[in-house]
Amino acid sequence: MNTNQLLLARRLRRALSRGVTLVEVLIVVAIMALIAGGVSFLVLPRYREAQVKTARTTARNIRQVATQYIALKSPGDCPSVETLIKDKELDAAGDTKDPWGGKYTISCEEDDVRVSSPGPDKNDPKDDIVVGGPSDSAAAS
Repeated sequence: MNTNQLLLARRLRRALSRGVTLVEVLIVVAIMALIAGGVSFLVLPRYREAQVKTARTTARNIRQVATQYIALKSPGDCPSVETLIKDKELDAAGDTKDPWGGKYTISCEEDDVRVSSPGPDKNDPKDDIVVGGPSDSAAAS
């Protein structure tokens, strides 16, 4: 082997044994963090909107089942979600809790059935999900 080949072989061995520097790793981690931050910035509001829509849809379904239950099985009686599950009107494995883990409540006033959820924070009445009653007809118009 001549000296050029030895030098080339030595350089090749040195190049192959070289690892990734800490600076390179930190740059890659920073780029990944920027991408993850941008994705969460775009996705998180959509996820919250989807949770509210899911809660409204589930509350409408529970309201419909409760209205039918009152009309057919128990006129004048206001059922609870637990009663509807016990009487097999609602599936216990289905949506009986809101997307935030809270319970839906059913209240009856005269001929109107109202289903509500405590909303995302479970305290502030401004973000409660309410289907039925005067607040629902005002929100629909």
